[in-house]
Amino acid sequence: MSRPLIAIPARFAATTSALRYAAEVNARALVEAVWRAGGEPATIHPAENGTAGRLARFDGLLLPGGGDLAPHRYGVTDAHDSVYDVDDLQDSFDLAAAEYALVAGLPLLAICRGLQVVNTALGGTLHQDMGGPGREHRHVRHPVALAAGSVLARATGTDKVEASCYHHQHVDRLGEGLTVTARAADGTVEGLELPGGAGWFAAVQWHPEDTAAEDPSQQRLFEALVQAAGAPR
Repeated sequence: MSRPLIAIPARFAATTSALRYAAEVNARALVEAVWRAGGEPATIHPAENGTAGRLARFDGLLLPGGGDLAPHRYGVTDAHDSVYDVDDLQDSFDLAAAEYALVAGLPLLAICRGLQVVNTALGGTLHQDMGGPGREHRHVRHPVALAAGSVLARATGTDKVEASCYHHQHVDRLGEGLTVTARAADGTVEGLELPGGAGWFAAVQWHPEDTAAEDPSQQRLFEALVQAAGAPR
């Protein structure tokens, strides 16, 4: 049987040692997690137009982590000093991809920046910075509680996960229709879902790919995406 084809938008890298010049990349751990789950990971180029037509050939979409969204995307005119790696093309493509997947019912797993993209696409806002060292969730592993019966709880098979986080921003106002289904002990939103959505969807603020190779509960998120992608639509 052929593997469900999972689109993963590339992230722009200014330099890469193996390629000598600027590159378009995705984390190896992320790609390998999709592969282990039975999917065919396909890195795709962010482009200005034609997002819907390009994604129509895929069975699922994974929106990965990356740099910050431009604050103007969620209605803020002044950028905080900590905002980094903003790219207008990346923002435009990710937002269009999220909107297409949610409307078309294309199975979607959104990770870290991906969660923030979905929240923004649905009219939500972000806290630009969590307050610096001691407040942000960078290089942090901590427990995250999952709502009973949620997509995340069913996918992971548990009501609590040990999450590997790397983010300095988090959800402020929820996008339309979204529900919080995971939180850290400090109250930070760590998971979102869209009850009644057109297709399978889950968003996590943490990076499940960091520990998926040794933590079955994290790997099951990718398996849930691939399973949904392989089902008839």
